[in-house]
Parts: sequence; C-alpha cells; structure tokens
Amino acid sequence: MVDSETIDAKFTEKEEEIQDDNIDEEKEKFGDTKEKYEETKEKGKNIADNVINDLYRSIDEFRDSIKNMQKNADQKYSDYKKATVQTLDIDLVETKDFYYIKAAVPGVEKEDVLIEAGDNDLTIETTFKSYIEEFEEEDEAELIVSAIKTGKCVKTVRFENSIDIQNITAKFAAGIVTITIPKLIIPKHKVNVE
Repeated sequence: MVDSETIDAKFTEKEEEIQDDNIDEEKEKFGDTKEKYEETKEKGKNIADNVINDLYRSIDEFRDSIKNMQKNADQKYSDYKKATVQTLDIDLVETKDFYYIKAAVPGVEKEDVLIEAGDNDLTIETTFKSYIEEFEEEDEAELIVSAIKTGKCVKTVRFENSIDIQNITAKFAAGIVTITIPKLIIPKHKVNVE
C-alpha cells in the first residue's frame, strides 16, 4: 500500500510539472503578446507620424493658399487703382484778383505734370508710378502694402469767374505745383436804352 507521504510527494511533483508547463505556456503567450504589442506600437507610431506629416502639409498648403489669395486680391486692387482715375490733393485760395492752387504731386517730375485751362476751369493731370516699378525683375521684389496713389490722377477745378488763361503761371518745387490764375476782369459797359 502507498503511504500518504508518497502520495503527497507525487502530488507535489505533478503540481510542479503542471506549474512549469503553465509557466512555459504563459511565457510563450507573453512573448507572442509582447511581439504583437511591439508591432502594434510601431504601427501606431507610423500612423501618428503620417497624421502629423499630413497635418503639417495641410497647414503649409493652407498658408500658401492664403498667400495666393492675398496676392490675387492685391493684384486686383492694383489693377483697379490703375484703371480708375484718382483725384489729386489740392488747396484752392481766392483773392480779389486771383485764384491760387497748390497741388501735391510727390515723386513726379515737372515734365510729367500737365495743366490745361479753359474759360472758367483748370485741369491738372499726372501719373504716379508704383514704388515696386523702381525694382528690377531679378530683384524678385514683392509689393506687400500699397497705400500711396498710383496711376493716372486728374483734378479739374471750376471757377465762379472767368479766368485769364493767357497769364496763368505755374511753379514746381519739392513735389508741389503752385499755380497762379488771374481772374478775367471784364469791364461792364453801360447800355443806353433808346
């Protein structure tokens, strides 16, 4: 007959075998799980990198799109300014015998200012060049802000009295045209009624 110690010893031995087998199985399962975890981690990292790269690419494309929209809007505004006739800034003063006009034409040469006079009006005309035009093409200059008048500018002044167009004088200095316009004094004639 088998004594209880032998049974206990055999039972313990079997238990240890089962535990060793379970440990080996668990180790294999853990190894497989760890490999799967590493693969999943690597895939996740790749996906995150791709998402971040796509996000940066989208932001760069959006930024470029905004820049292009701004450039197109600036070009359209510039074309509009060139197509429309703007007015010149002037001061007009009247005395008993004269009209005086001071017109601001900064950056314009004297030869580029045209003044024409009629019986009771005077027109001043000039063309302002854009600052960007002063740069060479190879400079690759880009206009960022344009607030100074460019293009054709005209100002017509109509006078209450007729003017003496033969004696109008104009002086140009430091971007200012000063025009002296004598009034035409027409003597009144008394008409006798018969």
